[in-house]
Parts: sequence; C-alpha cells; structure tokens
Amino acid sequence: MTIPNTSVEFFDKQFQHQVSAGELVLNPFEQAALPYLRGRVLDFGCGMGNLAVAAAERGCSVLALDASPAAIRHLQSRAEAASLDIHAIEADLRHYPIVGEFDSIVSIGLLMFFDCPTAVRRLADLRARVCAGGTLIVNVLIDGTTYLDMFAADEYCLFARSEMEQQFADWHIVHSEFSEFAAPDDKIKSFTTLIVQKPLAA
Repeated sequence: MTIPNTSVEFFDKQFQHQVSAGELVLNPFEQAALPYLRGRVLDFGCGMGNLAVAAAERGCSVLALDASPAAIRHLQSRAEAASLDIHAIEADLRHYPIVGEFDSIVSIGLLMFFDCPTAVRRLADLRARVCAGGTLIVNVLIDGTTYLDMFAADEYCLFARSEMEQQFADWHIVHSEFSEFAAPDDKIKSFTTLIVQKPLAA
C-alpha cells in the first residue's frame, strides 16, 4: 500500500498533467542512462515510465516501480498496448522489498525525496541488488539546491556533492557529472549523476 506524502501528491498531479499533454520524451538524465541498461532492469522511481518503455523496446525486461498512481496506470497501459516486457507496480518506495538481482538498476530523481536515513538505506539496498558486473545509475539533487518547493518539510535529503562517489569508491565509476538548472524565482536545482559498475565476482 502506498503511504501518501507531500512529494508523492506533488508528482502525481504533475504526471497527470504530463499524461494529458502526451509528454513522452526522455529527459536528459534518462537519455544518458539508456545506453547502460541491459538484461533485467529495475527502474526505481520510474515516473511516467518513458525510460522503462525505451529500455523494453531495446529488449530489456523491466520492473518499474513508483508511488504515483497516475504514472503507474499510464505505464501499464502503454506496456500492454505495445506488448512490452514491463512489470509496473505502484509502491511505497521507502519500504518496498527489492527481490533478486538485476543487470541494471536506475534511480533518477528519487532518493532525495526520502528522509536521509531512508535515502541512505535505500541506496544500500539498490547497491546490493546489482549483479556482479552490472550497472547502477543514480541521479539526485544535492547541497546547493535552492528550489525546494516540491519537498515536504521533513521528508527530503540533499546529498553532499561528493557523497555518491564516496559511496561507490570500491566500484568502477563509469561516469560522474554535476549539473545545475535554473528554477522558478531565480533559484537553482543542483544534481549529481553517477553511473557505476559493480566489480565482477572473484
């Protein structure tokens, strides 16, 4: 069962608007992630599911999770209509148990919407579920972000700029990027995106 919170409600309304507007284009973070997705994929916080659809169209088997009812209904409909190998589930991602291993895991724009202990715990869960030689792609807002309108007051976590790289110092860092985008009222969204490969088993 999904436990409502402010950020879920914020994005559910946004996704409803995007469905109505037919906004099905990959954002820049999704475009960067797509070439690294293969085999069994977990899209943890799939949103509208544009990346899940693109991955499935390339032959991936995708488990797509999100807390937004509107987003999941939309993705289920798209997957069924196109006979794509996507299992889309509405879930409270603060607690949803991740089972099995995945060749690729992607989490774009999600972890910062948890309190910090939950965000760190869920990141460790994702790390543990990548198979040997597999790839994890993580994108989060970080310290320096001044646009906070979409956050519940006590339900978010801005990571330090170097924190993601530190979390994966023992993995192969394929790509690490810092980016900033203008936001309303002359504010800033600061992101870090990390693409890392888990070492092969000895």
